[in-house]
Amino acid sequence: MTAQDALRAAIPQLTAAGIDNAPRDASLLLAHAMGIAADRLTLHLPDALSDQAKAAYAAAITARANRQPVSQITGQRQFWGRSFKVTQDTLDPRPETEILVAEALTRPFLKLLDLGTGTGCILLSCLADMPMASGIGSDLSAKALEVAQANASALNLSNRAKFIQSDWCANIQGRFDLITSNPPYIAADEMPNLGPDVLQWEPHAALTPGGDGLDAYRKIAAQAPARLMAQGRLLLEIGPTQSAAVTALLQAQGLINIRTLQDLDGRDRVIWAEKPQDSANSDTL
Repeated sequence: MTAQDALRAAIPQLTAAGIDNAPRDASLLLAHAMGIAADRLTLHLPDALSDQAKAAYAAAITARANRQPVSQITGQRQFWGRSFKVTQDTLDPRPETEILVAEALTRPFLKLLDLGTGTGCILLSCLADMPMASGIGSDLSAKALEVAQANASALNLSNRAKFIQSDWCANIQGRFDLITSNPPYIAADEMPNLGPDVLQWEPHAALTPGGDGLDAYRKIAAQAPARLMAQGRLLLEIGPTQSAAVTALLQAQGLINIRTLQDLDGRDRVIWAEKPQDSANSDTL
C-alpha cells in the first residue's frame, strides 16, 4: 500500500465520522505516521508505507474518528511560528490567542507573569521574541506545568522561564511589568454547545470556571494589580461577549487605559489594562 492509497481510504472514514476538514486532518496524520514534515507529504505519496507506518496511521485515523484532536494525536501544535507539546492535560493553543502575544510584544518588558499558563505558549512565545526578558508561568495543574516545562526546554528557554503551581497569584511573589492570561471563560450553560473535539478531550478546568464564566476574571482583577509595577500592563483573553463585564472588574480595581482588541473576525478577544503611576511609591525593575 502506498501513502496515496492510505490517504484515499482514510478521507472517507473521517468524513463519515463528521470531521469537518477530513482531507487536511488525514494528510497531517499521514505525515505524522510517516515521520515526515507535513509540507513534504506530496513528494512522498507514491512511497510504499512500512508496516510500522501503516499501523501508526490506522491508529491515528481511528483516534481522529473518535474526535480526538489532531494535536493530541501528534502531540504537537503550531503557535506563533513554533511547535508546542500538547496533551489532554492542557488547552490546545488557539490561533486567536496570538492576538494577545502580538499585543504583548508591542512594548518592551523585562518581567512577565503568565497566569494559567497551560502549555506555556503565551509565556514562551513572548520570551522567545523578547531576549532580555524572563518570566513565570503559573498553573494550578501540576501536569500542565510539566508540559510547559518540557516546552521551555525544547525551545531553550528554561534559563529564563520558571513555573510555579499556584491558584492564580496566590503563590506569586514580586512585581511584573507585564501580566498575561488566557483563563477559563466559558459559562456553564455554554459548555454543551462545544464540539466533541473540545468537550470530550480538553480539560474542562481550562475551559470553564462554571457559573457565568467570569470567576477567573474576578480573581485576577482582585489579585493581579498588586503584582503589577506602576505602568505595568495586564492582557487578558476574553470571550466575545465579556468585554464590558471584564472592563468593569478591572476599573473597580483602579486599572486605567482599558481597551478591547478584536481578533481577525472582528470579535472582542483581548482586554488591555494598565496600572497607574504612583508618584509616592514608584516601582523599579
